[in-house]
Amino acid sequence: MTGSRDDGTDDVVREARATWEKKTLEPACRRFDLERPVDRFYGPDDVPDFDFLRDVGFPGEYPFTSGPYPTQPFAAGSRGTGLIPQAKGLARAGRYSGYGTAENTAAYYAQMIADGQRAGPNVAFDLPTQCGYDSDDTHAVGEVGRAGVAIDSFEDFRTLYEPFQGELEIDKVGSNWTINAPATIIVAMYYLLAQERGVDVTRLRGTPQNDILKEFIARGTYILPPGPSMRMVRDLFTFSVTHLPKLNVVSGGGYHMREAGATRELDLGFSMANGITYLRTGVEAGLDVDVLAPRMTFNAFGGSLDLFREVALQRAARRMWAKIVRDRFGSEKERSWVLRQPNGAHMGYYNATVNRPVNNLTRAVVGGIASAMSGYGPNVEPPFDEALGLGWSREGMQMSEDAARILQYEARLTEVRDPLAGSYYVESLTDETEAAALDVVEKVESYGGSVGAIEAGYMQEAVSRSAVERTMALQTGERLVVGVNAFTTPDEIEVSVQQTSAKVYGDDEMRGAEELQIRKLTDLRRRRDGQEVARTLRSLESVAKDENRNVMESIIDCVRASCTVGEICGALRGVFGEYREDRTLVG
Repeated sequence: MTGSRDDGTDDVVREARATWEKKTLEPACRRFDLERPVDRFYGPDDVPDFDFLRDVGFPGEYPFTSGPYPTQPFAAGSRGTGLIPQAKGLARAGRYSGYGTAENTAAYYAQMIADGQRAGPNVAFDLPTQCGYDSDDTHAVGEVGRAGVAIDSFEDFRTLYEPFQGELEIDKVGSNWTINAPATIIVAMYYLLAQERGVDVTRLRGTPQNDILKEFIARGTYILPPGPSMRMVRDLFTFSVTHLPKLNVVSGGGYHMREAGATRELDLGFSMANGITYLRTGVEAGLDVDVLAPRMTFNAFGGSLDLFREVALQRAARRMWAKIVRDRFGSEKERSWVLRQPNGAHMGYYNATVNRPVNNLTRAVVGGIASAMSGYGPNVEPPFDEALGLGWSREGMQMSEDAARILQYEARLTEVRDPLAGSYYVESLTDETEAAALDVVEKVESYGGSVGAIEAGYMQEAVSRSAVERTMALQTGERLVVGVNAFTTPDEIEVSVQQTSAKVYGDDEMRGAEELQIRKLTDLRRRRDGQEVARTLRSLESVAKDENRNVMESIIDCVRASCTVGEICGALRGVFGEYREDRTLVG
């Protein structure tokens, strides 16, 4: 018995629905002078082929719709952890953070540790670092240390990790790095840092984002053309599987694409298509899918305030990924079929508003509820002052952490796994979301995969088009946002939060970061062995020209010789060229 229905129930319900609509619903609409109902009632006739074991199953078992694990402890609202729930036995990174120089961010980490944070660093890098430029490059003017921390050299990276020693040594905590095009360099730095400290590199746990495909689609911090970029991904995959077996190799997902304007269906479809491309890249390089897949993660899918649809997206994503890994790639191990991500549904950071910003806390609570309902911790993110500038206030973080604790310990939302399983509405939405996303996947595959679809401009154009539609919906009032284009009359009250704590990120430190980084770079170049720098960069260029060789060892040699991020990326630019998107392409 599978749990499906074949007893004629659906026909009976459909007939009963028709009678109800005629006898009860239509008179109610006339009474309220409605052309059509303002809401809808779902029943078993909306999921006529529903089969519990096939479509949902039990948590921790295929198809993982009801959850990736059979049970999952959470500690929502743990100090300094942001959107990533912590739990006993887990080594995870904390709140996404980073600004100014490595010294500034290290001081921030030290303060967070003193305040009780026990999670590892979740590093935000500034745009010059993400795009492979040193802080003294003309492209970096005005951006150094602004959107994250500036890391120009191994010396900066070493400084960044000074607070993480002793009981928080790097083999005892997880690290996340939101870095893509230069991901190989950051992993090389972590590898060398462990060797310097005498830490067994096989015990290192962390996640480089390394999701270069979504950079071409939405975010824009690419360096090399798509083909050579995937060569870097391949080389990091194969090096990590061999030398860093506990390190995740990629953290994909549609979060950034959704923030850039993608619809829910594009978000999920493109994420799955990219995941297929990454798996295919590793398998074609000789990696066993059951070795590679468990090291692949998804950082997040996009979010919104549409609670039920966001829950359905998470459920559909787990089911889709399980089918892809098992059926398309022939994986034989259930562990490989699990879609691994640290958090579930959320409000979508792009929904945070400057207008009446305290309302963002309510929005984040809705996201926290959706996260719990979708099988993850009810973390309430972002803090209410997300839209007001880089660096949340301590008050904002405290309110978010307390809200998450209330959802877990007072509302007790984590006591039931997949509480909406079997809901006619949610099961119908899950099916619809999966079907729509699968159509997107097949469209991408018709181009030969994500690389071909990017080179043809299809994926970028789809996101741009939906971004315009989203903006138009706000401007026309089709989409209402409280305090922005609705409920904005003078009688509405502006509520504020008294902020007495010092700013987490110092304005003076951010303003002074560029000058300090340039001084440090000048001093580094004076002290290092110039001949060794030139030798290792030449060696990297030679290896990069040979498609059959792996660049990671050469990049490690460059980092050891004190080559800078900009110099290493410059060597690779010299071999492969630099990508410039052709916006005339339409997929």
